Amino acid sequence: MPDRQIVDANSGPDDARKGARRRHRKRRRARQGHGGDRALNGVPPKAVQQTASAETAPAADPGAKPGEPEVRDTRQAGVAVKEGERPAQRRRRRRGRRPRQGQDVPVYGALDLGTNNCRLLVARPAPGGFKVIDAFSRIVRLGEGVSRTGRLSEAAMDRTVEALKVCARKLAWRRVSRARLIATEACRAAENGAEFIARVHEETGLRLEIIDRETEAGLAVAGSASLIAPDCRSALVFDIGGGSTELMWLTVGERGYDIASWTSMPLGVVTLAERFGGFTVSPENFEGMVSTVTPLLTRFAETVPETAGDLPDHLLGTSGTVTTIAGVHLGLERYDRSRVDGCWLSAHNVTTVTEGLLALDYEGRASSPCIGHDRADLVLAGCAILAGIQTIWPERRIRVADRGLREGILTKLMQEDGTFGTGPGSRRRPATNGRGTQR
Repeated sequence: MPDRQIVDANSGPDDARKGARRRHRKRRRARQGHGGDRALNGVPPKAVQQTASAETAPAADPGAKPGEPEVRDTRQAGVAVKEGERPAQRRRRRRGRRPRQGQDVPVYGALDLGTNNCRLLVARPAPGGFKVIDAFSRIVRLGEGVSRTGRLSEAAMDRTVEALKVCARKLAWRRVSRARLIATEACRAAENGAEFIARVHEETGLRLEIIDRETEAGLAVAGSASLIAPDCRSALVFDIGGGSTELMWLTVGERGYDIASWTSMPLGVVTLAERFGGFTVSPENFEGMVSTVTPLLTRFAETVPETAGDLPDHLLGTSGTVTTIAGVHLGLERYDRSRVDGCWLSAHNVTTVTEGLLALDYEGRASSPCIGHDRADLVLAGCAILAGIQTIWPERRIRVADRGLREGILTKLMQEDGTFGTGPGSRRRPATNGRGTQR
């Protein structure tokens, strides 16, 4: 930014010319002393980017393609010296460089590749839990058509590999010291799931792990259990995914929670929508979805230990379905995680939103800022699964968790290393009961 000039009303043309010469000499000295357009660390001046607030934006990916819908950060690979720039200005810009992670502050990564979404979180330990420093989410529909063909399609695999390349760049950019990269139902169910995992490693360098349903259920609980009400004695956690739905009955005590019973149904929003249709959903089709899900839920309810009671104190939902319903119920003009995560829904709230969505056509649902075209053909399948849950456990309050598998992975990794909740300034011992919180 050029030097500000204060002009005296009584100054004449000579003074103006002298001032111009002084500014010219100052710019020339700056060029000679600082190298003009030279770049630092081998990064050309064109690499300098405008940045936003470092507090509000997660990580920048130096290799991301323009238009990719991941959250971007303020960090830069290098800072070029601008002509005439003051040292103080340059120091401020240097704060946007790629962060140098000290060995005493490890960085962790968690990737969840599901039937519908590819999601990544990168975090470091922080007081009370961990702090997310980078995030990525893209709808890839990897499991599209698997329920009919038994195989992952080439188009779906291509979409997913492109998303995973972005994840690989982010993991390298953030210098992640430890990560767990999981794949769930789509890769479990597909005949060519293992072949796809090998292709991912060859093209991206990422080693994905296909986890079983019990592991998936445990991670979903670990990531969301911090939202269990303090006075709760039992809770039912449900995770409505793209290809499967997990339910976990928890007994809660002073020292944490125990999973008393759990199940995984091979039905999710993608598989149910493919079976009954998602673009045009009549009330009859919706009831058919509910009737398909209810018997599976009934069998699970019969396995719940009698000591847990007939009804849980409340339900805890984690997935796109329940967060979408919450966003629509709250009337959000755009999805706002800070308002959705941790909010409460009554059974009446859920029924009202479901009936409203049933009254809309595909375009009407897609016009909702909390749904969009990517979810408009899937949201009613999720509502049907939730309606089945409410049929078995009626009139239960639902707490909404915009957190799940990724947060569970991060919590577990940090607990294993003894770093959970031990960020700079923390004097607390790391939590060990799985009820970590995201900061």
